[in-house]
This record gives sequence, C-alpha cells and structure tokens, in this order.
Amino acid sequence: MTLALITGASGGIGRALAEYHASKGGDLIVTARRLPELEALQAELEGAHGVAVTPVACDLGTPEGLATLLAATEGREIGILINNAGFGGRGEFISRDLTEDLAMVDLNVVAPMTLCHAIAPGMVARGGGRILNVGSTAGMMPGPLQATYFATKAFMQSFSLALDDELRAKGVTVTVLAPGYVATDFADRADLDGTPLTKGAGRTPDTVAKVGYDAMMAGKLHVVNEPMLSLATNWVIPFLPRRMVMKMIRRMQTK
Repeated sequence: MTLALITGASGGIGRALAEYHASKGGDLIVTARRLPELEALQAELEGAHGVAVTPVACDLGTPEGLATLLAATEGREIGILINNAGFGGRGEFISRDLTEDLAMVDLNVVAPMTLCHAIAPGMVARGGGRILNVGSTAGMMPGPLQATYFATKAFMQSFSLALDDELRAKGVTVTVLAPGYVATDFADRADLDGTPLTKGAGRTPDTVAKVGYDAMMAGKLHVVNEPMLSLATNWVIPFLPRRMVMKMIRRMQTK
C-alpha cells in the first residue's frame, strides 16, 4: 500500500484521514506540532492495522519546521500527500494581530505550496501519485470577519486546480476537499464558538475524511462533503449579489 504524508494529523480531519489510510493497510508519515499526540496515534494505528507510522513533530508555519519534515521524507517514496494543517481566526482584519494572520498565511498557503513543490516531482518521476489539499467552502466566497482565512482557502482552491491541470497528464492528480463546518477544535482556535456558524452539530471528521480520501483516490478535482452545501456553493452563491453574500457570511460569524 502507498506511503502517505499527512500534515495536521494530531486531531480532527487530519487524524481521521490517517486512520482511514491505515485501515487500508497504508504506511504513514504524520506531522503536527504535538509529539505526544502523534506518538499516541502511531501506537494506535500500528497496533490496530500493522502499518508503519513515522511521527514528525514540527511547526510547518516556519522554515525550520518545513526543513525538519522534508529531512524526514528524504529517500521515502511518498505516493500520497495530504495537506491538511491550517487554522483560522475571527475578527475584523485591522483589529487583529497582523503577526497572527501572517502566521496563518505561512501555514495555510506557504507550507502546502512548499510540500507540493518538494513531493510532486518524485511522484512524476515514478509516473503516479495523489495529492489532497484540504480547503474549505470558505474558499468559494469572501469572508468578512475571517478575511485572511477565507483568502487562504481561495488560494488553496485556485492553486490546486491549476496544479492538477499541470500534473494530471504526468500521472499525478490533485484534489481539493472543501468541507463546510466540521466538529473539530478549529472553532475554538478560530474564536467561532457562539456564532450561528457553529450552532449546528457540524459534520464529523470521520465522514469528511472519507469523502475527501475517496475523491482523491478516484482522481476527482474538487469535492464538497455535503450535497446540499455543494449545490449552494457551486450553483447559488456565485449568482447572488456580492454584497448580499458578504452580509450573509458576516452574520454567520458574528457573536
């Protein structure tokens, strides 16, 4: 089974993706900032599925963290790359700490770009590979009160679609997973608890991971995890007046 590299694997969708890949007999390189969580995941997956798991603790939002991860992948034939790590942050842009938003760009944009540039050439040389970039429905519309986060996910969508066009003829596919609200610790990190966006239960990481992983393996270009949300984001919201959309998104993220 193919070796997969998964970022942001200590919890949420990333952990669920690691569990799903391991259940199919695949070895893993898993990375996140917290080593204890990664080692617990390693023990769980190796024990349950008999796979080999390599934990790499590092901060992918820094050049040093990226260098640490790339050093750990040297000489390994990675057939699946899943860029999942990322975070958001609520508030009006000019009132937010710029350092925080720049760190968001580093993790949500620079890290997946760097990993795609480092890993994809090996896939091309071997004649095949799969890349899954975890975006968001946030990347399909503007996001007042999360201006930077929505913009990073818009970048991820545009970048991924173009990269797939460049690589598909060489045997490598790129898939964007664009979920709606998912019940993870993302909402806590982004200060979204208590907003209309998070009042519903949200989808579980396991269900979202399966949708994304299966779409990646099928070579699909873009997938939204919920059929009705897919209809809204692809066929309704793009035709609404922009200011109406922004008013709606602002309301969803206002406490």
